[in-house]
Amino acid sequence: MNKAPSLYVTIETPYCDAATILINHLSAELGSLYGDDGTGAFAPSDVDVPGGAFVIAWLDSQPVGCGALRPMEPGIAEIKRMFVEPTMRRQGVARQMLQTLEELARAYGYSALRLETGVRQPEATTLYESTGFQRIPCYGRYAGQLLSVCYEKSLVSSMASNLHHPTI
Repeated sequence: MNKAPSLYVTIETPYCDAATILINHLSAELGSLYGDDGTGAFAPSDVDVPGGAFVIAWLDSQPVGCGALRPMEPGIAEIKRMFVEPTMRRQGVARQMLQTLEELARAYGYSALRLETGVRQPEATTLYESTGFQRIPCYGRYAGQLLSVCYEKSLVSSMASNLHHPTI
């Protein structure tokens, strides 16, 4: 009897071969959508810092997706380089990576996550909105960019916030 493929997410260095391949695939896809180099000015050193992380989703031993956590300011981190290989989309890979990144962010003590995606990526906006991210005005280098959409998600549990804001 054949064993079902195993999907799992690991923390990796953003300089490893699998990370390089996935980031290059993402950059090529974004470049074709937006007419630029698709890098989004991302450098692996952006997340290879305390409070940062790079994750890879694997199907058995094959890398099928990636994502990163970049410290922004005290209490806030940014999700970067979310990507799933086209043949693996709509199978829960991005959700599993996002969950892992959220767990890491909580462990690092962040109270909120932010991210930017593009208007030409409706699947990404659907994913983020369905996982609790709320649209916010574009921040930082994305302010005024018509092709950018920005989101934020509080990592403070609703139970904890209810303790501070009791219902009357």
